[in-house]
Amino acid sequence: MRVGIRTICPGPLLLCMPVQWILDDPSFANSFLTGDVLVDAGVMPMAVSRYRERIKKIILTHCHYDHIAYVKEIAHMCKAEVYIHELDATGLVDDFRSLSMNFASHSPGTLPDHTVKDGDRIDDLVVIHTPGHTPGSICLFNETTGDLISGDTVFTDGCFGRFDFPGGDRAALARSIDALCTLEINGLYPGHGEPALQDGARHVHAARQLLGMMVH
Repeated sequence: MRVGIRTICPGPLLLCMPVQWILDDPSFANSFLTGDVLVDAGVMPMAVSRYRERIKKIILTHCHYDHIAYVKEIAHMCKAEVYIHELDATGLVDDFRSLSMNFASHSPGTLPDHTVKDGDRIDDLVVIHTPGHTPGSICLFNETTGDLISGDTVFTDGCFGRFDFPGGDRAALARSIDALCTLEINGLYPGHGEPALQDGARHVHAARQLLGMMVH
């Protein structure tokens, strides 16, 4: 039998993790809860409703529909402020940029309360601009714990986000992953797939190696 995180901590919300993983619909993106911050909002509002009093901020790692689908509803429910990188903000109202038509839907049709840029701090999280998957993709790094919430920049299987969507850029993605390789990453919490609770840097270095093979 394969032993994974779900074997140790079954259920949609893994309370035993340093960063709480909220997985609602596997066809949509992971969401994570850390402190009073919800990262990404592709999950149904009911998946986070028990935390409506706790969630004060919603940070979107990028503008693709599977990460932003319910941001308007969740923000209203929680009375939370929405953050996204300035280069991806238009994706919240632009069906082409958000790829919402791929999901037979439309962008949320809302504007962020705040736009972020590289180096900004939101509570314990440092914003790292990691373009490549989208122009405004970001990762969020906790310097104290070494936890990285990576969106669709890198995943725990040593893979990385696609760069063939509108705004994608393979060279930019390579530079972004190179920058992540300089960090001392412990837990890695990606936009899809299971998180790694430790030795996250190994997965990031594997992604750099794989992308490097494709580039050359």
